[in-house]
Amino acid sequence: MNQKLNEVKALMKELNLTALASGVEELIGQPTLNAMSPLDFIGYILGIETQARQEKSKAKRLKQAGFPYEATVEKFDFGFQPGISKKHILQLMDMCWLEQAYNIMFLGPPGVGKTHLAISLGMKAVACGYHVVFVTMDELMKLLKTEMISASRKRRLNQIQSANLVIIDEVGFLPISRQEANLFFQLIAKLYQQTSIIITSNKGFDEWGEFLGDTVITTAILDRLIHRCEMININGPSYRLERREKIFK
Repeated sequence: MNQKLNEVKALMKELNLTALASGVEELIGQPTLNAMSPLDFIGYILGIETQARQEKSKAKRLKQAGFPYEATVEKFDFGFQPGISKKHILQLMDMCWLEQAYNIMFLGPPGVGKTHLAISLGMKAVACGYHVVFVTMDELMKLLKTEMISASRKRRLNQIQSANLVIIDEVGFLPISRQEANLFFQLIAKLYQQTSIIITSNKGFDEWGEFLGDTVITTAILDRLIHRCEMININGPSYRLERREKIFK
């Protein structure tokens, strides 16, 4: 029995059926399998391997995405931000916009939930099988400026350019130079109509020219971002300020 089991496990490993190979002992000990037809049994064990591979692939995509924390729509307090339509956000969860390379822009002051909603959409996209990358604007600028001198940053930039969805967080929090604005434009131009982009920003469009430092480049960037885009303005109170934890109670 042990010899035959080892032979079967070796064959599974040879075929790269790693999930089945690691759990074959538990599998053959299930009495319900005895009542299965050969075809049902084959379907059952292939289902186990398929599910394991899907979970492994999802974990890999989650790691590649680089989310700073986990967030879901279910954990978002829509009651605290009544200006946001829960129905509208839930409709975005069907990912139809991503299939058509539409963009989403969350605009509003700090603390209103822009990043939370962006990550929620990103995590749902990962669960649906899409490749997602989350990056702050500051981190993105460092990647674009050091692409040619850092292999790891070049790989990260390649992940951004090949992703189905790119989330760029905190656009406008820090001013950037004209050179950086030009690099940002070049990236947006590459992604245009090929990749969906989610932007979170605390600046209105009339302020983008100021932090980008060039009105011509600003117009070109916004023209591409807004062409196929859902804009969501959040003007409510800061959740972090309202829920702040005090040292002295």
